[in-house]
Amino acid sequence: MKRIMGKVLIIGGSGFVGSRLISDFKNVDFINLDKNPSPIHPKISKIGNICNKKDLIFDKDIETIILLAAEHKDDIYPKSLYYKVNVEGTNNVLNAMDIAGIKNLIFTSSVAVYGLNKNNPGEDHPFDPFNDYGKSKLEAEFLIKRWFENDPNNKSISIIRPTVIFGERNRGNVYNLLKQIYSKKFIMIGKGLNKKSMAYVGNVSSFIYSRICNKEFGLNIYNYVDKPDLTMNDLLITIEKKLNIKLLKLSLPIWLGIFLGYLIDIIAFLFNKKFSVSSVRVKKFCATTQFDSTKAMKVFKPPYTIKEGLNKTLDYEFLNSDKDDILFYSE
Repeated sequence: MKRIMGKVLIIGGSGFVGSRLISDFKNVDFINLDKNPSPIHPKISKIGNICNKKDLIFDKDIETIILLAAEHKDDIYPKSLYYKVNVEGTNNVLNAMDIAGIKNLIFTSSVAVYGLNKNNPGEDHPFDPFNDYGKSKLEAEFLIKRWFENDPNNKSISIIRPTVIFGERNRGNVYNLLKQIYSKKFIMIGKGLNKKSMAYVGNVSSFIYSRICNKEFGLNIYNYVDKPDLTMNDLLITIEKKLNIKLLKLSLPIWLGIFLGYLIDIIAFLFNKKFSVSSVRVKKFCATTQFDSTKAMKVFKPPYTIKEGLNKTLDYEFLNSDKDDILFYSE
């Protein structure tokens, strides 16, 4: 691969997506800034928090910044942390970029800005975030748009709105689902006809890399989804086939699943504990979360199909005994 000119600073590169991006593309002169140490790339990493302005002093030879850092889990408390990190932190980064004269930004937002149960929204769909994560990401996008308008002729901004990202080593909601199925403890909520947009981390990494290589001046917004969207039933069949298992076809009515989720919320609050099931996660599970990625696919060809990504993940997590203990916790 041809070496990319100019340094690229990843803010939040110790996490799931950033670690994969650095691993996949050795021809980029990456620097990682994260509040947590990098378990995979410590030699190019330094500790820093986007909420601390003193940590955001950027070298003049940095050409592009990739802003991955965010509060994103469903159970963050207090809720104000979403806004402190995702909004105020983004504003701190933009101000630091101005001081250093850096004009190129790749920002990972989220399809959460559209809300749940929408009809395959594209990038121009009205916003309707249903939780504080989506609301804070939307506010961060507005900040970036205003920052762009201060010098629109010289700035290159890509805002990427990925759907739920899964892959090897991730311990988010998709992994929890895979583990429940593998252990045969899975019970369907609803009829399983709701479609789920997902994205394999290897494809998301490659798409971000494509935005580094193919810098576009202006403000460019992309949904990122690996098509085709699978229904919950389709997903279940794919997993059963790969793992060579067969589940009992049990299901709960949606109302009962949500009610049980609220009961677990109350128990979690009373005993100050966190559980893998909550009312928010049940609602997300039962919702149709389907998003249009036509725009992204016009400029990018994913290296993996959605089923290849699922199979690679299942192989690594459940069928491969030769693996390390590096894990990433997200939604």
